[in-house]
Amino acid sequence: MLTLAGNLHIYWPLDDDVTNASLEALFYPGRNKDNEERLMPDYPKIHRELAKKGVTLTLLWTEYCLEASAAGKKPYMSTQFNDNYHKWARITKATMRIQHKPGDEMEVDWAGATIDIYDEVTGEISPAYLFVAVLSCSLYVYAELCPNMKSDTFINCHVHAYTYFGGSTRLLIPDNLKAGITRNTLYDTLIPRAYKEMADHYNTAIVPARVKHPDDKPNAEGSVKYATTWILAALRNYHFFSIEEAKTAVSEKLEELNLRPFKKRLGNRRSAFEDEEREFMLPLPKAPYEPAVWSTAKVQNDYLISDGINK
Repeated sequence: MLTLAGNLHIYWPLDDDVTNASLEALFYPGRNKDNEERLMPDYPKIHRELAKKGVTLTLLWTEYCLEASAAGKKPYMSTQFNDNYHKWARITKATMRIQHKPGDEMEVDWAGATIDIYDEVTGEISPAYLFVAVLSCSLYVYAELCPNMKSDTFINCHVHAYTYFGGSTRLLIPDNLKAGITRNTLYDTLIPRAYKEMADHYNTAIVPARVKHPDDKPNAEGSVKYATTWILAALRNYHFFSIEEAKTAVSEKLEELNLRPFKKRLGNRRSAFEDEEREFMLPLPKAPYEPAVWSTAKVQNDYLISDGINK
């Protein structure tokens, strides 16, 4: 290298206007020409295509070769093509965005903190609970304040989340809470009938997180913390005298949360959803799911049974 530099009359120290690119052109004059003859891959497009079901880098490289041939240019070899993509993804912080296919998963959980609802007459305080759903790809969040965490409330929150997102996902990942999972062991998973019917109605499969494995739903865990800060903590100094009043305030904070800019990449949760995930959501059924209540009854001697509803 020193001999080559001497032959080219390149000596240290270099002038201030000498760049790495100009040095590369002097030392390797044929390299730039070779690069000009190659078709530069469209890495943002490759990244978007990888998010689609069944798409791999091998398939995209094959399509890239055909595109290069049609343009009369040379393609990169597959190894260099893959390496260059991974370098691009690493530099642009894009790798975190293709770990989950768009429209593939919705993670759900309850926040640990609550909001106090004050009775105007007695001053009695009742807790209200925050349901959180998040799409694993775009991290788009839905949150709803509820008076309880009963099974029918839990299921209705899913219905409202799907309506908010404008579609459903292939998989639904809840925690092992009693409202959603009756039993979850290594050999057996038992899901309440109404919850399973709701999932079937939206053409989604319930895959509960393993017991004591929060990493099975990291986005829900992170979004619950995020919602706790930007919704519950942000409303800590407010006094609500009705659940409806508190729900309205939570809805307003939810929109602010989804519009907060990302720290490590451009955009926000709303823009990421609109640009990367909305088109991949499963279509909603014609009518939303209506929770059913299941019970058993003993037939009496007069062959009559009661439906348990007070007239």
